[in-house]
This record gives sequence, structure tokens and C-alpha cells, in this order.
Amino acid sequence: MTKSKRWFAGVALALTGAFALTACTGATGGPGTEAPKPTGSAIDKGGELSGNIQFQTWSLKNEKFTPYFEKLIADFEKENPKVKVEWLDQPGDGYQDKILSQANSNTLPDVLNLPPDIAYPLVSAHKLLDLNTADPELKAKYNAGGWESYSQYPGVEGTYGLPWYLSSDASWWNLEQLQPYGVTADNLPKTVDELLTLAEKVAKESNGKVQLLSSIPTLDTFGSEGIEIINDKGEFVFNSDEAVKVVENYATAYKAGAMPAEALTGSYGGNAQAFIQEKVAFTTGGTGFSTDLAKDAPKLLEHTVATPRLGIPPLYVQGINVSAESKNPAAALAFAEYVTNVDNQVAFSTIATGTAPGTAEGSDQVVKAIASAITDPKQLAAIDTVFAAMKDAKALPFQWTGDMTTYMNQQMALAINGSAPAKDTLDKIVKYANDNRVDQ
Repeated sequence: MTKSKRWFAGVALALTGAFALTACTGATGGPGTEAPKPTGSAIDKGGELSGNIQFQTWSLKNEKFTPYFEKLIADFEKENPKVKVEWLDQPGDGYQDKILSQANSNTLPDVLNLPPDIAYPLVSAHKLLDLNTADPELKAKYNAGGWESYSQYPGVEGTYGLPWYLSSDASWWNLEQLQPYGVTADNLPKTVDELLTLAEKVAKESNGKVQLLSSIPTLDTFGSEGIEIINDKGEFVFNSDEAVKVVENYATAYKAGAMPAEALTGSYGGNAQAFIQEKVAFTTGGTGFSTDLAKDAPKLLEHTVATPRLGIPPLYVQGINVSAESKNPAAALAFAEYVTNVDNQVAFSTIATGTAPGTAEGSDQVVKAIASAITDPKQLAAIDTVFAAMKDAKALPFQWTGDMTTYMNQQMALAINGSAPAKDTLDKIVKYANDNRVDQ
């Protein structure tokens, strides 16, 4: 897994730590228990800040990012001369274990970097500050989807992270393969339903020689269609009529020859690799996918265009959090806001190419800042495309685990090849997910 993928991957293992942490702290939460109150109260930011705080990042102390953070901290300390910031950095491997260990030993840093899933055990154990209560005016300053991802912990009120840097995917199309079927850059599908209709048409007219689909439906597929995945109680509920229709349409397209058979078993290099090998004419991929194409298939890159993800784009979130046990909450909150303000997020995303600011604004500034440094115009266009869609992007539920994905893929393959009814398949997947919920 690449570093960028790790940053944004759902670190489902974090959820298994919830019980270990809550057991040690005696915290409550989850269905069947009294809803925990928001952690913390409004913080007075009007006085002069002073004192020491610790700031912990996740594998960002390196040649690329260290100068950025050293300047960031120096600038904050210059504006607040009575505050001293100590920067800590933890390695990528074992980050969850380190966080849980710090929480259990009451040594959490004042300000730290947690994605929504790793934050969950700490939220459940009242270890993180409710930032919406601390300052109700913060919400309007940040990306709506990012803010929501730190505000939807089942049975818990409040918001427990400031959106920091974000990412999403684009849709990538091989126009050379699709041109004989009347497809141009101007009439490409914009929804999953349109994709399936086109996939079936192209498969039939090409006698299966041109295929668009390289993966079976995932939770992301249903999310892109706006199908409700999880309710307010934290129960998975995506076995709906709308989801059944999506699965049945995939099965119909597969029967028409629109998908390689190996996509059902996962015995291939992934949808992006299938696209590079020109086995399929469509894939999803991050803003750096054009770089992969330039390296592995430069001729293919000439005929490839990137468009926004179909339907509602996915949102991958990293955030800045404040410990509820900080001895200096005013300075900690001020520094968390400083790290995530527009100017500093633009500066960070300019270095971390392909990430967008977690603020409500700033994406245009990033694109402008990196335009002269990126030599591949298609990568720049992909970044612009993804950033433009970021305001509508939505994160998948943090409760969805890797084990659930494995089970879903196994069952979904049977539905797509016609061995199992779509409704029965979705019922089994939803039951498995609810039986293995991490917050029960």
C-alpha cells in the first residue's frame, strides 16, 4: 500500500481497539446505553494564550514535510510568544496501538492527527474535545463532508475533529476504445446507472471485445448513488430496493459480457491495472493515476480523460483533534485551528500533491499554486476535477471494516454471476455487517 493510500485508507483495525480502550476507561456508548454528552464546553479564546502543548502527527516528520511543520510551529509561536509547541511524530505502523496506549495511560498529546475511524474509540471514551461545543462558529469554515465525518458517531453528540487534508477519486475513460460506439468526452456517463447502460450496449455491439466494468458493486457504489447505507442508530440498512436494482443491473451487464470474469474473484491486479492493460475502458483512480499511465502506458494516456466520480464522489478524510484532557485547551484549540486554517492548508496541500484543503475554501488556490510545478497537464486537470467535486463528496461510514468488505465481495460475486438473488445477497451482507458492528 502506498503512503498516500495509507493516509486515506479506512483503518478498520482501529475499531477493534474501541473495546480495549472503553474497558480501561469505563466509558459508555453505543446502542442500548445512555447517549454520552458532548465532551467539553465553550472555550474562551479572547485572552492571551500561554503554556506548553504537544502536537502529534502520523508519519509526517521527514525530509518532505519537516520544513513545513517547523515553519508552521515557529509562526504560531511568533504570534503567541507565551506558547511553546512540542512536535511529536509517530511511525505509520502501529499508529492505532500507540494512540490507544496513550489514551489508556492518560498521555494523549494536546493536539493530534486522527482519521474518523481511529478517532472513534477515543470519542466513545470521552477522550476528545467536542469542537462544535468549544466553538460553534467553526463548522462554517470547513468542508461539509469532512465536518460530517467527525460528527456522526452513533449515540454521541458533537464534532471531534477539524477536517485537515482530503482526497477523492476521478473516473478515467479510454476514449479510443469507446469512440466506435459514439462515446465522446462530452457524453460520458455521470451516474452508475448510465455507466451500466453504456457498458451493456458496448459489450453487445463489440461482442464482448470492449468491456467497461472491472469491479463488482461495493459499498462505495451504493454511496455514489445516494442510497442510505447506515441509519442514525448505526445500523447498516443498504439492503433496499434501490440497491437491489443496482445489483441486478450489474448482473445484467455481466451477463452481456461487460465485465471480465476475473473481476468476480479478485484474481487480477485491480481495476486500475485492468485499465492500464486495456482490458477495460473505464476505471476509478486518484489524481496521480495519470502519472501511472505516463510510466506504464504513455500511448494510452493520450486517449484518456478524467471526469468527476459517478454520482456522489467518495471523500477520504484526515483531521486534527484536541484531547479532552488537555491542561491547556485554549492554546490547543487555537493551534488546531491554526494548523487547519485556509492559508496553512493550502500550503500543506501544495506540498502533498493531490490532497485538497479540509476548509470550505482554498482548492482553487492549491491548483493555482501547483500549476507551474506539474508538467503533466492531465494530472493537473484531474486534480482540478476532483477538487471541484470535493464540496459534494461524502465519506463512507467509519464503521465499515475490511472484514465486512471481504464478506461483501464473496457474496456479491454470487449475485453478479447469477448464482444468488440480489435481495437475498444484500440481506446476508447487511446482517453480517450488523452482527459484527464494532459499536455493540
